[in-house]
Amino acid sequence: MNRRNFLRSLFTVLLAAPFALRFRRNKSVLPGTLWQIDPSKCIQCGKCATACILRPSAVKCVHQYAACGYCLFCSGYYQDNRLKFDTAAENLRCPVDAIERTYIEDPYFEYKINEDKCIACGKCVKGCAAFGNGSLFLQVRHNLCLNCNQCHIAAVCPAGAFVRVPASRPYIFKSAGEAK
Repeated sequence: MNRRNFLRSLFTVLLAAPFALRFRRNKSVLPGTLWQIDPSKCIQCGKCATACILRPSAVKCVHQYAACGYCLFCSGYYQDNRLKFDTAAENLRCPVDAIERTYIEDPYFEYKINEDKCIACGKCVKGCAAFGNGSLFLQVRHNLCLNCNQCHIAAVCPAGAFVRVPASRPYIFKSAGEAK
């Protein structure tokens, strides 16, 4: 092969590569599907916060309000190993203060997730599942997710909780039997 043929071949490959990659990428993705977390399989390992290619992660904590008891001491909001059973700031479970607590009436508070702050560490979800009613869980937010062919979180998820779901039903909610 002479220099001219080599350069022509190289130019052809460089010109065709983006198109070839685009078509190759789309073959591995099931058409009309999205990545999602199955809350019944999720073990709140914390990998959603660190393995996502986005910073912060496209995974966010979701609060299923219908299952919430509006407790004074929410187990997702407060640490279970606090020194004193009070509402001091050092007792908060969320490392980035993404859970907002609003007074309703004595002794009830409503807890909302500020998704802009949430990093998907899963600490609140783990606390809610262990000591509360399980109304907090993690979900992929599709307005943030790039829907990668091979989601990096799915590749490292020890519980196999990352699954493909139909785009027509992009979220998996806890059933009544799953929330305690």
